Amino acid sequence: MAKVLMYSTAVCPYCVRAEQLLTRKGVTEIEKVRVDLAPDRRDEMMQKTGRRTVPQIFIGETHVGGCDDLYELERQGKLDPLLAA
Repeated sequence: MAKVLMYSTAVCPYCVRAEQLLTRKGVTEIEKVRVDLAPDRRDEMMQKTGRRTVPQIFIGETHVGGCDDLYELERQGKLDPLLAA
């Protein structure tokens, strides 16, 4: 199972939805970076992704994007192979 990294905040409904989908897919460990608690990590996230919004999700080395992007991968049948890599 690929490593999952998610930049998030405490009160982000999209972060919760993304985590729920990943959990349903069998992901047991998500490395969460709380950018509301560590502003320097938000800068890191923005440099890596070019985006300010959370969640920003990485599966392995692949930047998936946000919650909608994650659900779109699932709809296209591309999420399982990415998680299995």
